[in-house]
Amino acid sequence: MAELASDGSSPDVGLLYDINGLAKAAPPWFDRVMEFTGEYGIMLAMVLVVLGCWWSVRRRGSLADSVSSVAAIVWAPLAAGIALLVNIPIRGFVERPRPFVDHQGLEVLVGGKTDYSFVSDHATMAMALAVGLFVAHRRFGLAAIGLALAEGFARVYMGVHYPTDVVGGFALGTAVALLLAPLTPVLLVPLVGAVARSRRAGVLVRSRRAAPSPARPGAVGIPEPRLGGPAGGGERDLAA
Repeated sequence: MAELASDGSSPDVGLLYDINGLAKAAPPWFDRVMEFTGEYGIMLAMVLVVLGCWWSVRRRGSLADSVSSVAAIVWAPLAAGIALLVNIPIRGFVERPRPFVDHQGLEVLVGGKTDYSFVSDHATMAMALAVGLFVAHRRFGLAAIGLALAEGFARVYMGVHYPTDVVGGFALGTAVALLLAPLTPVLLVPLVGAVARSRRAGVLVRSRRAAPSPARPGAVGIPEPRLGGPAGGGERDLAA
């Protein structure tokens, strides 16, 4: 499998040269910006989007809505971690070298990449996080998906991945986030509900400034929440 898309005449390689060619034409300062953005910046922005979504959902809706929505948000980074673990055997099986190993004339913005190229870890993690967040909250999820697409473009621009590495990462991240999402109400909702009942940690699930909820946690616990309930902004969020 190491010869995957190694033919210089393939559309994959052609698109690689087209996108990476933008780095050659760009001024050095812009390439430095893209280097930081593609390696760290976009992922940091993704974390901020997740935190913004969490801050929003814990201040709106009923207590049951907050529990289910926060549980869905917690699933997003878990999905990214699981997707990265799934990618480990895939990379070892395919054994595809980095594009700069087989193709000359690329503008490589980040050195020291000695591992295999397929599937892109950054693209996998970004899309799993974005799709997981989309399940929890449509508006924040769309913003995260936009960042994930930008991450994929940046990895090819930097000369460290083929376009199909990125597409494969998007597919893997999406599959993990969606296929395992039904585990959220089974595993995460009870856990988040227990946190919500805590006097000290409950603020992580429900803001003290939120409107009083008619569903009060009592001896029998919090009523069964609906995953993907009202998460804010009057929007209708997707059910997991």
